[in-house]
Amino acid sequence: MTGDDEVRSGAAARPGGPSHGGPGATGAPGWNALHLFCTVGRETDRAGVEVAVKACEAAGNGVVTASMLGHKSDLGVLALGPSLPALRALQTGLVDAGCTVAYSYVSLTEVSEYAAGVPEKMREARLHPVLPPEAMPAFCFYPMSKRRTGEDNWYRLGYDERLALMHGHGATGRTFHGRVLQLVTGSTGLDDWEWGVTLFSVSLDELKSCVYTMRFDEASARYAEFGPFLVGTVGTLAEVLDTLGVHGTRS
Repeated sequence: MTGDDEVRSGAAARPGGPSHGGPGATGAPGWNALHLFCTVGRETDRAGVEVAVKACEAAGNGVVTASMLGHKSDLGVLALGPSLPALRALQTGLVDAGCTVAYSYVSLTEVSEYAAGVPEKMREARLHPVLPPEAMPAFCFYPMSKRRTGEDNWYRLGYDERLALMHGHGATGRTFHGRVLQLVTGSTGLDDWEWGVTLFSVSLDELKSCVYTMRFDEASARYAEFGPFLVGTVGTLAEVLDTLGVHGTRS
């Protein structure tokens, strides 16, 4: 997938001023985004986890939970919203409840400079998304950056060339409409990579097919570098904790 928002419709306007949302973003304010991937154990306090998540939601943030697959983590938490202190309190609360943060990512929702001309409804969906989407339980997160080595230096390309590449990349992504939904958040200067990509889908097979297909686009094949992939299944907090075997309260 792309590290920049897919251009779904309309012509992207050339940026006319400084970009306050981070390089490659328009100046529109977005939400804070915190991905936490934790391991849990017998000493994890279910009630403590529930209190931490509910407090974050009560502060006006949205929280998505997932049961993760593989050794990298057990509990996946994506928190989005305007209150940065509440996101920090969520992390503190999860740790106090016996969760160990194995991987994390800090970013902001944004509208890419290549999507500056999209309709207001699409801008709002990218800046203030309502998640998780219905009937898309498969979940995947990975960070990525644009390459800047030798002849494959994204940042040495002119705006028009980058725009054309992103339009082509977005056209490929639209072939998965209704089967895969992506949230791209900007993290230049905030974390080790330049974007965080969160995917929701009807199945893991669709996720795999989408990522594989889009890697053949020049924007990815020549200019993209990817970090670790974390995969799981979205559910309510109660469903996820049941799946992970987190039942009791610490003595």
